Amino acid sequence: MDSDSGRTRIAVLIDADNTSPRYAEALLDELATYGTPTIKRAYGDFSTPQLQGWTKVLNARAIRAIQASAFTAGKNSSDSALIIDAMDLLYAGNVEAFAIVSSDSDFTSLALRLRESGKTVYGIGRRTTPMSLQNACDKFIHLEVLGAAAEATPAAPELAESAASAETPTINLQSALTKAVNATADDDGWTSVSRVGHHLSRAQASFDPRTFGHSKLSSLVAAQPYLETVREGNTWRTRLKGKPAAKKAAPKPATAKAATARTSAKKAAS
Repeated sequence: MDSDSGRTRIAVLIDADNTSPRYAEALLDELATYGTPTIKRAYGDFSTPQLQGWTKVLNARAIRAIQASAFTAGKNSSDSALIIDAMDLLYAGNVEAFAIVSSDSDFTSLALRLRESGKTVYGIGRRTTPMSLQNACDKFIHLEVLGAAAEATPAAPELAESAASAETPTINLQSALTKAVNATADDDGWTSVSRVGHHLSRAQASFDPRTFGHSKLSSLVAAQPYLETVREGNTWRTRLKGKPAAKKAAPKPATAKAATARTSAKKAAS
């Protein structure tokens, strides 16, 4: 983590009704690579049996529990409590970034509002999270790619993800990489992998090389058969295979008028 990210204060707001406690440690460790989680809160009705698994996690990771009792059957008050707290924190100005941990599209408007106010928004949720929320964030991280440590602990039945959603990427990798290379390539067809990464982060908020089995973007790009990738010192460069470099336009021949003008100038000089 560089010094700039270390100074970024993050408010972590967890929708406990919608997130398994087995991911708590992994998601906080992930967010620590982007900044310092100075505020950590989890929202839900912790008096219910469904959220009892959060009890030990809250204490172990110093997460503040925000009790949101459902006063009316079928109504989820934790969403409202999370949104109200987020707006209070926004106006307090004590953080530079927010992390919304939920797979619920109801937080889409909140994410957009926070970004409009100049805050960085990280989203964390399941791969099946509606794209409206995923694309509303600066970066959206899938819980499934954080699951290395979490997989050792079985999830509660009501929060367990289906195997299909955990294994099937929602992004067409070849299409995404091809567009990124084309968008960032120089006239010779080459581009740096870092430029590809910056383009992907803007175009696909949920793009993560770990989704495709690679810890780094450079190794993911190098493994693609349709890309030619080379390393030059500490820089990785890539281009589409078989795509010729753009030819520079040949200089236009001098017009008759211009040639006559030059001839006249020479005669005058002599």
